[in-house]
Amino acid sequence: MKKYYFDHVATNPLDPEVLDAMMPYFKEEFGNPLSVYEYGMNAKNAIEGAREKVAGLINSKPAEIIFTANGAEANNFALRGIALARQNEGKHILVSRMEHHSILNSARFLEKSGFTVTYLPVDRNGFVDPAVVKKSIIKETTLISVTHASSEVGTIEPIKEIVKIAKERNVIVHTDAVATTGNIPVDVQDLGVDLLSMAAHQFYGPKGAGALFVKQGMRIVPLIYGGIQESGRRAGTENVPAIVGMGKAAELAKASLSQRMEYLRPLRDRIIDTMAGVEKVVLTGDRNNRLPGHASFCVEFIEGEAMLLLLAAKGIYSASGSACSSKALKASPVLLAMGIPSGLAQGSIVFSLGKGNTGEDIDNLLTEFPAVIKRLREISPFAQGWGEGDGGDACTVKK
Repeated sequence: MKKYYFDHVATNPLDPEVLDAMMPYFKEEFGNPLSVYEYGMNAKNAIEGAREKVAGLINSKPAEIIFTANGAEANNFALRGIALARQNEGKHILVSRMEHHSILNSARFLEKSGFTVTYLPVDRNGFVDPAVVKKSIIKETTLISVTHASSEVGTIEPIKEIVKIAKERNVIVHTDAVATTGNIPVDVQDLGVDLLSMAAHQFYGPKGAGALFVKQGMRIVPLIYGGIQESGRRAGTENVPAIVGMGKAAELAKASLSQRMEYLRPLRDRIIDTMAGVEKVVLTGDRNNRLPGHASFCVEFIEGEAMLLLLAAKGIYSASGSACSSKALKASPVLLAMGIPSGLAQGSIVFSLGKGNTGEDIDNLLTEFPAVIKRLREISPFAQGWGEGDGGDACTVKK
């Protein structure tokens, strides 16, 4: 059976060129970067070369890149590190309700530690309103964290506008750019952010490698204490092969970014346009201002888990909600924050495309997916009218 992978927001296959770049650092170049002899110096030079490549992908200085184990660590580091570093100036932070669990759970940790957190609402398309951000800033506000784009609904947020407002009040801005870095242009100078999180596996690099951009001169409290690695900001023996792989992946992503975006948009649009003609299927996220390879929907009367299982039986692999919560049989907090009723949010499904997807893949998906919907609706008690008058209208989308 042929397999069709439509879950690139969860992870991507390792690019062969990235693997080739990593291999020497598993074997002959195995040194500890802190060692002063040849093996150590070679490893240290490889890390610094990767740092330059990652910095080049987002238009930062190499010294502003701190390597981490993943995007979740980078998010924890940003929120907790800045909040603690600036707590004498104020203990109030803003985060959007569109954020990844690594942001939301870090915010909850800070709440338990004496901080106050305001959770910014989003509209039906998943946008954070800069005007609401402005109204939410108070004298004690020190940090704002808004995702660059949601991996669940694909909406790209107005970060530049939020940064402009924040700078007027001397508030630091962090953005979780895990879903965007290497997939759309990400320029920290243009965005104006102070901190930005990224993960290598989102642009065909290895798992186990991430990074946090921290603007030069920014004070941040380490998340991990120990040695002097990463200029004393992130202790622990570096994962040299993974860091080298992230650097190579960044180099390749920068070179191919425009071409990949142009390739993926028409494939994405075919899915969205075709599914618009299927009854009771609702597009989630903004139609135009979204990730180039991202199409997400809520399907009325059907649970996302059931769709995933039937599609997987046909060799089609996708997601329901975020990668970290797809095993939880509950409505997505992101969709609920957008005003989508719980009953409809249960039927979420996400198709995210990558450079390996073809027009033939899309043809197969657009044949099989409507058939799966039809089959599941035939056995759905809600589709047959059960529950009417007893919460049966829970699947009606709020306009």
